Amino acid sequence: MTDLTTLGIAAIRDGVRDGQFKARDVAEAFNAKVAGARALNAFLVETPEHAIAAADAADAARAAGETLKPLAGVPIGMKDLFATKGVATTAASKILEGFVPPYESTVSQNLWNAGAGMLGKLNLDQFAMGSSNETSAFGNVISPWRRPNDTAALAPGGSSGGSSTAVSAGLAPGATGTDTGGSIRQPAAFTGISGIKPTYGRCSRWGTIAFASSLDQAGPMARDVRDCAIMLEAMAGFDVKDATSLKLDVPNWEAALSANLKGKKVGVPKEYRVDGMPAEIEALWQQGIDWLRDAGAEIVEVSLPHTRYALPAYYIIAPAEASSNLARYDGVRYGLRDLPEGAGLQDMYAATRAAGFGDEVKRRILIGTYVLSAGFYDAYYTQAQKVRTLIARDFERAFEQCDVLLTPTAPSAAFSLGEKQADPLAMYLNDVFTVPASLAGLPAMSVPGGLDKDGLPLGLQVIGKPLDEQGVLNAGLAIEQRAGFTARPEAWW
Repeated sequence: MTDLTTLGIAAIRDGVRDGQFKARDVAEAFNAKVAGARALNAFLVETPEHAIAAADAADAARAAGETLKPLAGVPIGMKDLFATKGVATTAASKILEGFVPPYESTVSQNLWNAGAGMLGKLNLDQFAMGSSNETSAFGNVISPWRRPNDTAALAPGGSSGGSSTAVSAGLAPGATGTDTGGSIRQPAAFTGISGIKPTYGRCSRWGTIAFASSLDQAGPMARDVRDCAIMLEAMAGFDVKDATSLKLDVPNWEAALSANLKGKKVGVPKEYRVDGMPAEIEALWQQGIDWLRDAGAEIVEVSLPHTRYALPAYYIIAPAEASSNLARYDGVRYGLRDLPEGAGLQDMYAATRAAGFGDEVKRRILIGTYVLSAGFYDAYYTQAQKVRTLIARDFERAFEQCDVLLTPTAPSAAFSLGEKQADPLAMYLNDVFTVPASLAGLPAMSVPGGLDKDGLPLGLQVIGKPLDEQGVLNAGLAIEQRAGFTARPEAWW
């Protein structure tokens, strides 16, 4: 019998529906795989009973002749940024250790409504702040990939590093991620999987622990483009509880998938050719251009002149919003409370935050508070918002000439854990290709394109017009079919 953990979302869904195997067998196989891979530290909480319950419901529905739900029989991993009723939700921070929500996030509820089961809560960079999954209060997530003849632990990307490791290592056929400045796309590129950040507002933010509210957006991470389309259909939808949610019907993205790009134009932004970019990244980008041309697309060069200001603007806007959002963690209502003997209210606030927040979170709160303070608001925050508008305008003008854009996803393959931890600026540069689309609220996807000289995955990024997830998925499918990427990490854990 086929190892069920080698199957993706579509294959599991169709196999359960057609009676090739039982949903319970799938859940048990993945539960065992999760339990046997704890050395990767991808899961903070394992919930085998949730996966089994959803599987049993799917098997019972099929036995009764009922129409199965869209994700019936499919177990997934849930990033520990989504509130899950009755299951610990920490955002990988000590300040929320022990917090068990009495409510369910809209995204996770949508997935449960679609029949999915939960394998567990996935590790991440603390409050989604990081690019390597080294800021979690509960230990680093380790990539399942390794360089040949080298046992050095590699970064799985961040902040959705637990999600990328779980999917890449075969611990889950799909997982939820969140993307503020690239936290779905960059880890997907590092681990050789696919991941899409939809248009801002496609997926509800209600019940998702906030980092930067004008940027945060949920999306799926899976083994291929089709699986991402299936999962995104279940996750997305209007939510009255989220003021930024888009009141639009969810398209049937899977049914409309097509790798034929005849009549489409693909833009190649000249500003993404950054100094010091490895030759391998440049070569893969050119290969991606050739693949899309082969799919029938016309290639045009476009300009996004304000791209070089995107990263500085992002690291003003995102910390500013974080400093506001994280003010709610004070030790009063939930989570950690550090109350020194004889301390007053202000002392409790200070002690709780000092003990509960990690260094990177403190760094971003300090930056955010500084740029919002009197005397600096106009000099920094207001200017950054103006730059954001200019970046969005650049994309609007580029899309007058093309349908989608093609860029690299990240400026390098995965690096070793600890390699960039001492240099925050070097770490922030990992998001240089992903941040612009986030600032503009555009749909963007990473698809694996090949391997570097050390056998590590490299990704290509497709950026689309607002609400054109279909165009992004189709271009991603065209790349996927031509790249023929089938590499998987060899189990060492």
